Amino acid sequence: MKINSVAIVCFLVCSLLYGEEQKLSYVDLVKRLTDLERLAELPMPGEKCSQCSSYDRASKYDATTDSYIGWSANGDGKGIIRMEGDVQVLAEMEGPGCIWRIWSAAVGKGHVKIYLDGASEPAVDLPFSAYFDGSSTPFTRSNLVHTVARGWNNYVPIPYQKSCKIVADKDWGNYYHFVYSTFPTGTQVPTFKRELTAEESSALDRADKILGSCGNDPAGKRTSERTAREKIVIKGGKTTKVLKLRGTRAITAIRMKLDTPPYPDDRNVLRELALRITWDKQNEPAVWTPLGDFFGTAPGVNKYTSLPLGLTADDTWYSFWYMPFKKGALVELVNDGKTNREVSIEITYAPLTKPIEKLGRFHAKWHRDALLPERKDREIDWTMLKTEGTGRFCGVMLHVWNPRGGWWGEGDEKFFVDGEKFPSTIGTGSEDYFGYAWCCPQLFQNAYHNQTISMGNKGHVSVNRWHISDNVPFQKSFEGDIEKYFPNKKPTLYACTTYWYLSTDGKDPYSSLPVDQRVGYCIGPDVHQVKGAIEGETMKVLCKTGGKTHQQDVSNYKGEWSDGCHLWWTEGKPGDKLDLALRINKAGKYKMAMQLTKARDYGIVQLYLDGQKLGDKIDLYNQEVVPSGQMDMGIHDLPAGEHKLTVEIVGANEKAVRAHMFGLDYVVLQE
Repeated sequence: MKINSVAIVCFLVCSLLYGEEQKLSYVDLVKRLTDLERLAELPMPGEKCSQCSSYDRASKYDATTDSYIGWSANGDGKGIIRMEGDVQVLAEMEGPGCIWRIWSAAVGKGHVKIYLDGASEPAVDLPFSAYFDGSSTPFTRSNLVHTVARGWNNYVPIPYQKSCKIVADKDWGNYYHFVYSTFPTGTQVPTFKRELTAEESSALDRADKILGSCGNDPAGKRTSERTAREKIVIKGGKTTKVLKLRGTRAITAIRMKLDTPPYPDDRNVLRELALRITWDKQNEPAVWTPLGDFFGTAPGVNKYTSLPLGLTADDTWYSFWYMPFKKGALVELVNDGKTNREVSIEITYAPLTKPIEKLGRFHAKWHRDALLPERKDREIDWTMLKTEGTGRFCGVMLHVWNPRGGWWGEGDEKFFVDGEKFPSTIGTGSEDYFGYAWCCPQLFQNAYHNQTISMGNKGHVSVNRWHISDNVPFQKSFEGDIEKYFPNKKPTLYACTTYWYLSTDGKDPYSSLPVDQRVGYCIGPDVHQVKGAIEGETMKVLCKTGGKTHQQDVSNYKGEWSDGCHLWWTEGKPGDKLDLALRINKAGKYKMAMQLTKARDYGIVQLYLDGQKLGDKIDLYNQEVVPSGQMDMGIHDLPAGEHKLTVEIVGANEKAVRAHMFGLDYVVLQE
């Protein structure tokens, strides 16, 4: 029998570095919820992290033609693997493994059942709502199980040795994620039981306490740690050395305080300043980001606390990412502004607790529109991180500039690991990835995910997500994307900071960017506005007998709408009426005109002013989305005060999609 010598060498190397087969207790798995140091360990062969979700199954990769089909498909609520009778199969995984995260946007009373290791009875059989509402053990700890901005989250580990199958009865809800790790073959883990031992329950309590007191290093004080403290002035246009360390150690914490000007000038200052960290005398820094962005929020000063990063109430910026090095570390601060800046900084470092050969180097990089896919059939994918080597993806902070307003996201996250053609992680929407739902603009903070800025989804938005227990290991390469539905010209602009660990022979393709790429790009759009227009999206809704009204951005379509938006009435049906307030400040005789929107799913409407018909019925069908052009609505003698403009849906063109939608761009009254 011939023996493959390469396989023997690989086996021996893995045995030396990682030891023999792992045996992980439930307590061991719970510790991973708060263990930032473990993230630096290079992954073992066979270690993976993936996601089962309700993504739209119309998104496919065709290997025969090497093409992506339906790659922007957006019907992400009801995607399942298959039906088995009346039961929906949501997920199937082979072990050994562990579910780290369960998320949903809408939970119902229908039961979701988790079958483990081929058992005929489910290990968990609960209404889907009970996974999240704190009513059922062990899903009762508020920092592990929580609802934020309409998103339902559960981070209680659910391990299995051989297999996991998740099924749902009808009325379970809408939208789901199950994020899970697969451990190397031979790893031993317990099969999850809801009835935890006292030791297991205590471990969950400890993790919950740590996750609820963010702002402190979750590892506590380390043996032989030291802290260097400096108060320095970084001159304008200069780079200043903060700390140079020699030998083999790890930076375990960075804390800073700096004087920033009041809002909104703080935004530019925190982008003019940048953090550079270089490991082991390399030519290029592994960490390079604008200063504020490095700490997980941008732009400007936005207080929040999470497990690895944050800005505390006493104005201390902090990082607890674990940063090992072999030969040395050089920490520098760059000031690309013209004004000198004073910074107080503390850097804590300690001896390693594991062999340096087992550890990757910490990387953090900021970019805008870098390394985007060149394929036309993947042009919706916006690259957050693209790297080669062995390592772990550990999180991202995404800054969105959205001056027109309206929902900016909708795009799914997609993680391609080790050259995958179809991503092992594919999501259901941008807000879903960040742990909230339904484009809710409410700010929230949590150990693992945060929305630190949102101006009603208009202007600046900043969100982050940290992959701690659910980090994504890779052996050869990693590409993490998020779909970007709206083009830069809208404008909708993305910038992100990504955080990952990488082997010393890995390739980090990101370089530093000049200050003119970091500041000054968040400018408002050149918007077409009709003089004297009463914008439809600003008109007060007095009453509606059905459907929903929204402000919708229509600037992406051909033609010109005043202010790039209109009042959008959806989900109405023939016979429904919408009453809008039309205020007249001065009595007089007015010539009325208005512009509506036409599209293939718009209806036929009759308009009224104070109960009197405004001309004939208007057919709003058109194959493309277009403005109607300004329409003459006659001359009217109007007293001062509030008048009522009524829209009645009366039908639809025979060629139209029967959605009966309506859009009002503006009304103009000329005396």
